[in-house]
Amino acid sequence: MDSFIFHNPTKLIFGQHQVQEQLVKQLKALGNRVLLVYGGGSIKKNGLYAEVTSLLSDGEFTVFELPGVEPNPRLTTVHKGVEICKSEGIEVLLAVGGGSVIDCTKAIAAGAKYDGDAWDLVTRKAPVEAALPFGTILTLAATGSEMNAGSVITNWETHEKYGWGSPFSFPVFSILDPRNTLSVPKDHTVYGIVDMMSHVFEQYFHQQTNTPLQEQMCEAVLKTVIEAGPKLVENLENVELRETILYSGTIALNGMLQMGTRGDWASHNIEHSVSAVYDIPHAGGLAIIFPQWMRHHKELGERKLVNLAVRVWGIDPTGKSNQEVAEEGIQALEKFWSSIEAPSRLADYNIDDSQLEVMADKAMVNGEFGNFNKLNKNDVLSILKACL
Repeated sequence: MDSFIFHNPTKLIFGQHQVQEQLVKQLKALGNRVLLVYGGGSIKKNGLYAEVTSLLSDGEFTVFELPGVEPNPRLTTVHKGVEICKSEGIEVLLAVGGGSVIDCTKAIAAGAKYDGDAWDLVTRKAPVEAALPFGTILTLAATGSEMNAGSVITNWETHEKYGWGSPFSFPVFSILDPRNTLSVPKDHTVYGIVDMMSHVFEQYFHQQTNTPLQEQMCEAVLKTVIEAGPKLVENLENVELRETILYSGTIALNGMLQMGTRGDWASHNIEHSVSAVYDIPHAGGLAIIFPQWMRHHKELGERKLVNLAVRVWGIDPTGKSNQEVAEEGIQALEKFWSSIEAPSRLADYNIDDSQLEVMADKAMVNGEFGNFNKLNKNDVLSILKACL
């Protein structure tokens, strides 16, 4: 494995009733002028908004609000938040929602400390040199954004969508109460399962050697999600299953699985180019793209794909070639995602071949990409065509 330094400064507060017990205390340490950031209103329906605002009122905070963060958070919303922070002297932000709300909050926190356009930070035209502190209350098990520095922002005017991050964009604290995920509907529960599995796959496929523990940790997370996920989809109000999936999503992308390695992340880049044009759910795109990415790399990734097939999916390799075992593993993944009603083709979102060149060009904006294996435009087009 490679040499590495691991540092994750986020305080993870996990368990039932932790919002009531910890929120005021954690925020008080950071400031009193709070920007509350949330999405489309689900937290008002499930009562979390009332709970949080009551706690903030009792804690004597001065609260400003930014509602309406989109599923693929927009630069325009980031701009609104930055303006509130600068004009109102915001000291701390609180993201209440899923990964999109947290991603947007990260961009606002960094943009509030930057004199130019926050898009400069997302596109890496300027470095992030500071950010306002922020905490999160997670309502959706999916992205892992609650315990990492990553963020994805969409510029809908230019149809660009990029991931970014910095040492300044870690949450100071994140409160995870599985009860706050009980109201998540089936489709978003499925998307969350796909998303966290995809994060593990991205880290599983790397070129570093002597990484048995990292690989087996990845496999353990996958097996846990594969076991608990379908049960949860059939029993959405089971708090123990919600707890298992919630914790799995955090572990899948808080840096622990990739110590000493460099994951691939090409499938995410391809998906960003698709959803930048068509605004489809991120995890829906990943469910379509990842199996085809695996097939595109079946020969190069033979050992990893065979290990996945045998160790995770339980494929019997007796009398079969490595290529056959690898293909059976990919088919098992497709069957699993289909069984929980994840999409399998771009046609499921009414996407045809008319914008393939546009999407491929967007994926290639920074040149060849992928740490497991570099992809060029022809590779991207081949994968996208296989997804149709």
